[in-house]
Amino acid sequence: MPSHQFADRPAPQPPERDAVDALINRARRLRGDVDAVRRDTSVIDEDDPRTRWQRALCELAVHQLDDLGEHLGQLRDGIPAQPASEEAPEAARKAPAGPSAAGSLLSRVGTAEWNLLTDEVTWSDELYPIFGRSQEAGALSLDELPSVLLAEDQPQLTSMVTDCLVDGRPIDGEFRILLPDGAMRTLHMTGEPVLDADGCTASMWAVLRDVSRLRRSQHIVGRTRDALRNREHMAQAEHRVAVELQEAVLPPWHGSLPLPGQGSGGLDVAAHYLPSGSSDLIGGDWYDALRLPDGRTMLTVGDLTGHGIPATSAMAMLLGALRGMAVAGIEPGAVMGHLNQLIECSAQPALGSAVCCRFDPATGTLAWAQAGHPAPLLFRDGVGHPLPAPDGVLLGAASGVIYEQDQVTLLPGDVLMLHTDGLTLRSDRSAGAEALLELAPRFARARTAQDCVRTVVEEFGANERLDDACVLVARIGA
Repeated sequence: MPSHQFADRPAPQPPERDAVDALINRARRLRGDVDAVRRDTSVIDEDDPRTRWQRALCELAVHQLDDLGEHLGQLRDGIPAQPASEEAPEAARKAPAGPSAAGSLLSRVGTAEWNLLTDEVTWSDELYPIFGRSQEAGALSLDELPSVLLAEDQPQLTSMVTDCLVDGRPIDGEFRILLPDGAMRTLHMTGEPVLDADGCTASMWAVLRDVSRLRRSQHIVGRTRDALRNREHMAQAEHRVAVELQEAVLPPWHGSLPLPGQGSGGLDVAAHYLPSGSSDLIGGDWYDALRLPDGRTMLTVGDLTGHGIPATSAMAMLLGALRGMAVAGIEPGAVMGHLNQLIECSAQPALGSAVCCRFDPATGTLAWAQAGHPAPLLFRDGVGHPLPAPDGVLLGAASGVIYEQDQVTLLPGDVLMLHTDGLTLRSDRSAGAEALLELAPRFARARTAQDCVRTVVEEFGANERLDDACVLVARIGA
């Protein structure tokens, strides 16, 4: 039934068929592209809220493009011709359309006109199955229509109809109806008053469209979007807590550590923490340098598996224990054994690697032990090499492990580097210790430990790092 403001208004001319065909082809191509994206998202992690939200958006876009294509098809083909026989078979008239019939766009859109002068109600054939009614039951009058709506939607319909009939305003709104079988549908209603020759409202004409599937898709998009936002908010909050905990636990000094007695045989120490390329990955990396009561200096770096609050809280526990044992005079090898026992007894078992060194400036001796960690790198006279590593497995990997301890004599001008393995692990390559050893000539020209750390950051501080990292440099005073 054509829309018209006045009963004698001429019908508009249809658009050119070729132009509509071109739009249909563009809609089909776009639909295929969106469907390809939807298929790609279906093979990704089902438990990821971002993936579910992206897939829901694709589903919604596909539904809308399907409807767009069918709308354009109707525009191209014009109003369907009436069947040759006006009398539909009795069974078809009485039986409401099933789900398969309600699936196409044509069966989800119907028209209606309510004549105010004769009380006659005219529904298109498509409108009966939308309301779940047989044609034998008849169309619903304006007085009967609210009875099939949800109670909370009835005032909305009443307001739209009143505005249309009394004030001549167009209708544009949605409401939900209950079908005889208890199912619910959402209908979008647009319409306008039909005026007689005197400008008075003679009837109300409307198009009703079943938008239930569209609204369900939009609801899924909204729900998955909210879940994603909640997850992001939780991740941001956890990230803030992890950063605050890390900053509270790691040494309060940044850059160079002021140690008394610097000079010949003394230590110049500097360190730096490098975040991963993804800033939300706060791991369990640590570094520390501590002047001990007996005049020696403890140097350590380590890394625990995992990220976020669990990793930083476990790191805080281990670093606190390590500091206490170092102050108590426990040797590095024994310190590693106690840390292993501590992880084994903790409520949240984890794996970790660490290196612990103790430097005696009086003798130039460095005693050290490691637990599955990259060995310290020693740079002397412009050449670098890793120290031969004593035996030691990862912390938390086995019970009753004895960690061996080794020692080496450091000379004035030597540079010792301790680092975690994330320093050389990048998305484009895994450089390993060899790349760090290539810095030896530049370290030889460096005047302070901070200069050496700055060189490391320049070379390995790029954003493509896959994990966070720590580097600590100790330079023996000349």
